[in-house]
Amino acid sequence: MSSITIFHNPACGTSRNTLALIRNSGVEPTVIEYLKTPPSTEQIRQLLNAMGVGVRDVLREKGTPFAELDLGNPKWSDQQLLDFIEQHPILLNRPIVVTPLGVRLCRPSEVVLDILPAPQQGAFSKEDGEGVVDDKGRRV
Repeated sequence: MSSITIFHNPACGTSRNTLALIRNSGVEPTVIEYLKTPPSTEQIRQLLNAMGVGVRDVLREKGTPFAELDLGNPKWSDQQLLDFIEQHPILLNRPIVVTPLGVRLCRPSEVVLDILPAPQQGAFSKEDGEGVVDDKGRRV
């Protein structure tokens, strides 16, 4: 099993770019398609703790029931927000990447470079053509 895990949504460009950057470091990560296999509430708590952030920091608004559930309302406790994520995994922002060097919500995708143990193996451009890594494996 890989020492790198990505909570991934293949329909998300940021998630695809992050996965490609991990692979560009020569590693095949454990890929968890979190909409098919949602993390448990306890796993989410562990991820939040490792990132040093709160539940609200990983809530996704766009393309989710965030607004209709009124999740921006401060009345919701962290436990209630976790319950909503359990009911609607799409509310969990992505991609979240776990490596031996840390855990991050990789938005934008190049945030993953801060926690990859191995260097980039070559040039990398995002799907939209934006250059991220040059041909020597350095950030641009």
